[in-house]
Amino acid sequence: MLSGLSEPMLIALIGCAGGVLLGLAARLGRFCTLGSIEDVLYQSSDVRLRMWGLAIGIAGLASFGLAGLGALDLSQTLYYRVPWSPLASVLGGLMFGYGMSMAGNCGFGALARFGGGDLRSFVIVTVMGLSAFVMLSGPLAGLRVSFEAATAISSQMRGYPDLLQGLTGLPVVIGGLLISLAITLASLGARHFLADRRAVLWGTVVGLAVASGWAGTQWVADTGFSGQTVVSHTFSAPLGETMLYLMTSSGGGLSFGVGSVFGVLAGAFCGSLIKGHFRWEACEDPRELKRQILGAVLMGFGAVLAVGCTIGQGISAFSVLSFSAPITFAAIFAGAAIGLRQLITGFA
Repeated sequence: MLSGLSEPMLIALIGCAGGVLLGLAARLGRFCTLGSIEDVLYQSSDVRLRMWGLAIGIAGLASFGLAGLGALDLSQTLYYRVPWSPLASVLGGLMFGYGMSMAGNCGFGALARFGGGDLRSFVIVTVMGLSAFVMLSGPLAGLRVSFEAATAISSQMRGYPDLLQGLTGLPVVIGGLLISLAITLASLGARHFLADRRAVLWGTVVGLAVASGWAGTQWVADTGFSGQTVVSHTFSAPLGETMLYLMTSSGGGLSFGVGSVFGVLAGAFCGSLIKGHFRWEACEDPRELKRQILGAVLMGFGAVLAVGCTIGQGISAFSVLSFSAPITFAAIFAGAAIGLRQLITGFA
């Protein structure tokens, strides 16, 4: 450990560093899940969706590169250790996506907007953090655990590189690198996207930020004494963890997730100042506030059920090519599409 820093503090600083990059990407690079979905469906623009794909590809190349160098043990990562329920991924993803469209942002996007002075996003962040803990360790935790236990798949394979190895004998690291390279090249395979240097830059930054979480927590797990779980960025349960830390910090509570949340806020604040976009905003329409609260509740429940949000499953889990990632992300996309259709054109 670095001299003078406790393990929780070091872990939080690693999360904060990556979080700052994510916050800057949201404000300076317009990196946003809901925005990318809305652009594809209603603006005929795939630039921000390609940014997302590039972030996944870069994060995957970096993560499997770390694994090849012995700096990351994929079997220790969160998404390889928890049991996987396909049904939970689909239901949780649909809930999260629909809630995201109702709220107007995911947890990460709400944090980034709050860092720019949007007080409506503070409501989303707070309600989402509370509802996540209701599902994670509160009154609904027993029901969630029973549901996941009844629908989980018992398999030694946890990711697509494992499946590829079983079919072809290709080593997991090589398989992971090849799949990640294919995702990267597919994302870069459009001239209009390559011409947008800002989009390419910030998509790359997001991917590296996620990989930094795996690298940092793996290093602490290997050199420390606290049995640190190898994690990267996600913004569902960490919102609740941050609220608990602010209320009970004298008893501990620092974690990677807490550092990540503070990092996104700091990065988004700096980014909004650089762009000259910082301004205080509040909700003036009670119907809008009601919709945002409902969306935040659904996002908190859905993210815990699916074991991740747009960042957690959409990039962090995708970077290690876990089975759950593409299924959850597809469900989030579908849920968001349904919600956007309801808000923009209706179902008539």
